[in-house]
Formats: sequence, structure tokens, C-alpha cells
Amino acid sequence: MIGWRFSAYVPGQEGSTFDRLFKLFQEILIHTSGDVSEALSWLTELDKEYKITDENYGMADFIQDLIDKGYIQQEGGGAGMPGFVPSSKLELALRRKALEDVFGQLKKSKSGNHNTRRYGRGDEVTSELRPFEFGDPLENLAVSESLRNAQINHGIEEFKLGMEDLEVQETFYQSQMSTVLMIDISHSMILYGEDRITPAKKVAMALSELITTRYPKDTLDVIVFGDDAWQIEIKDLPYLEVGPFHTNTVAGLELAMDLLRRRKNPNKQIFMITDGKPTCIKKGKRYYKNSFGLDRTIVNRTLSLAMRCRKLQVPITTFMIARDPYLVNFVDQFTRANNGKAFYSSLQGLGDFIFMDYKNNKARRNR
Repeated sequence: MIGWRFSAYVPGQEGSTFDRLFKLFQEILIHTSGDVSEALSWLTELDKEYKITDENYGMADFIQDLIDKGYIQQEGGGAGMPGFVPSSKLELALRRKALEDVFGQLKKSKSGNHNTRRYGRGDEVTSELRPFEFGDPLENLAVSESLRNAQINHGIEEFKLGMEDLEVQETFYQSQMSTVLMIDISHSMILYGEDRITPAKKVAMALSELITTRYPKDTLDVIVFGDDAWQIEIKDLPYLEVGPFHTNTVAGLELAMDLLRRRKNPNKQIFMITDGKPTCIKKGKRYYKNSFGLDRTIVNRTLSLAMRCRKLQVPITTFMIARDPYLVNFVDQFTRANNGKAFYSSLQGLGDFIFMDYKNNKARRNR
């Protein structure tokens, strides 16, 4: 059984009682995979132990505020306790909190923030100037410099502005990246009482919010894989649950490649968050499974797909939440076959690794 550890509540924190409760509520809600009633029950127990509320503001007030502010909405109308479900506003709040938790050092910037090293007609203005060429957009015209050139070249008395006098501000090309994020939801993600799926969900939510707000020109597709693989919506990330599945990495990679094939821009990559070796493939309509050791039939199929992605210039960055020597050996083989990257990270460092590699891949593939 999975247990959750909470540190002691420290009075005197900034913010209203609602703000403090809301932060805890969001954190617990990710653990409960979106079960509002269970999250509120846990929060009530924490309140009893750490006295977060007082006589002026209680849990009933907090629940009513959640309803009034549009964070939760009632579901059904049967007898007994009313059921609540998260609203789209709460889902957005969860993604923003994950972004702050995982990528807290980032500040929001303007769209299209991934520059290439190529100059030319682009949409990011630099401080560099160059002579005007036919076809350059006039909005990039350096007016002061162009008028100065005309004065130098023709004088004040017979002032005229010719094409040879014009200068424009240099621009960078803006790159676009299509990313598929693969999340392992096999049973091992909660094996031995260790919760690995919750940090994976938080990273996925943070990455989705990062791309949609800071890099709106990019695309992000999210898929999960167990015995099979299927695509999910960004809004579904808080509700992910681990199933009684094996790890069919092949199915995940095949779906990722199919999704990337539909994207028209040339820059593509795959992120894969997993904690174990591949243990399942599909042969026709039947599953071939082996949870013991590294099965060569399964491994060879997986490595073959890694090499296919390499030929298509799709790098795979693997984030392995494991340290077992035979798993490290497999990931090393997989990474060499794809010419990608691999990180063996702790659960706490997962988010930083993902962000840094996202930026590095963008820069490297567009120089």
C-alpha cells in the first residue's frame, strides 16, 4: 500500500487561509488522481492535526469558496454526500502549480523563444543591421540609420532616400519543435510502495504548461503506455493512474512515431519517462510478455525501433527512474541505437532534467 508523508504545518505562512488550503488541496488532488472527495477527506484530517483553519474560516468555508470560485463543480444529484469533480479552471491551476514547482526558476517570456543560429527573414529582431534587400519586410526598416545614410550620401540640399541608403534590422529564424511525451503507467510505477507516477504526472503537467505558454509555436502530444499505448489529452494528466500492466515500450514508440509523422515541421523529438525495462510486445493479436530479466525478443524489437527513429532524425531522451545495473545496460544500448540521450535521475530531479534537455535539443537541432 502506498503511503504519503506530510511534513508538519508551520503557522505564519504568507497568504490567506484559502491560499494555504488551496496549495495543499492541489498537491493532494494529484496523488488522488483527481478524486475531489478523497482529497478533501485528506485535507480535513490534516486540518484536524495541524489546525490550519480557525473559528473564522473552516473547511466548509473552503469548500464553498472552491465552488464559488469555479474550481470544483457538483456531479450527479443522488442521495447522500454530494460528489464533486475538478473544473477546467482547476485543471489549469494544477498545470500552473506544477510548472512553478518543477520549473520555478523560469519567467514567462514572449512567444517563439527558441532561436536558431541562422540569420535571415525571421520574426525575432536583433540589434544587428544589414543593407536592405528586395523582399525584406518594411516593418524591420531601421529608419534613423537609413535617413542618416541618405544625408551622408546625398546631402541636405538635395535630400533623397534611395534603396542603397536603406538598412534593416537583422532577424533570427524561429524554430518549431514537435514533441511526444511518453509516460510509463505499468504496475512497476507503484511497485514496493514507492510512488513514481505522481512525480511523472507533475513533470508532464509542467512541461505541457511550459510549451503552451512559453513556446506556443511548438506542439506537444502526450501518450501513456502499459500493455498497449494510447494518446491522452493534456487536461487528463492529473487523473493518470497506474494499471496492472506490463511495459510495452514498442507500442509507445510506434504510436509516438505515428503522431510525429503527421507533424509537418522537421524538428521532432521523443521524451520517455519510465522506471523499467520493456517486458511486453504484441504479436498479431496476442501479447508476448516476460517480466524476468531482459528478453531478447522484446529487447531486439525495442532497439530496432530506436534505430528507425535515428534514421528519421527523431532523438529519444530517456528518463529512467531506476539504477539497477542490467537496466542501465539496456538503456545504454537503447541510447546508442538511437543516438539519443539518457538520464538516470532521482524522482526529485526529474523536472530539471527534462527542461534542460528540452532546451538543449531545440538549440542543437536548429543550428
